Amino acid sequence: MALPTAASDRQLKHRRRIDVQIYARGNGLWEVDAHITDVRARETAVVAGVPPAGQPIHEMLLRLVVDEQLNVVEAGAQTLAMPYPGACDRYGDVYSRLVGLNLMKGFRQAVKERLGGVQGCTHITELTQVLPTAVVQAFADEVLDTGGKSESSAQPFQIDRCHALRSDGQTVKIHYPRWYRPPRPGAPAGTPTRAATAPPITESPRDPP
Repeated sequence: MALPTAASDRQLKHRRRIDVQIYARGNGLWEVDAHITDVRARETAVVAGVPPAGQPIHEMLLRLVVDEQLNVVEAGAQTLAMPYPGACDRYGDVYSRLVGLNLMKGFRQAVKERLGGVQGCTHITELTQVLPTAVVQAFADEVLDTGGKSESSAQPFQIDRCHALRSDGQTVKIHYPRWYRPPRPGAPAGTPTRAATAPPITESPRDPP
């Protein structure tokens, strides 16, 4: 489907920015800083007053420390701008509940169970959903073998986890020929052979939240 054409007279009303930065500590641990801001293009009355246009009405920072097996070993959040001071920021250390979770094993569902609804902040909790794929990107070719070129390599993590990198497709045939598997006779395009199916895990980064 083609991208809808942008209207020539449209007016910007709201901007949400999500910024995720991932740092290696050098001791087998990594820091994940996830930052979210909501900015209105107009003055908006909130309990705390009327922030001028361009000033965030929401600004939150979530920080995780993860190991190279994608386990969360530390977690916490901070709210810097909010519409309801004294209420929005009164979630205590609830985001420490992320400790013990693994970003690749049921992470999104566990977040819903531990932090869904009134248990936390809507915006910070939503922010957690982008973290598995972001950390995988940071780990690519440093922690995770995404090339699969060594004879001892397992199938690269990304194969059969998106439409472009299906094991019976041309992209894999060209760039990962060792892991290419011809389509099974009579099988719909994109159905991988049993040998090529990605190793079972509880959750992949492309799973819906």
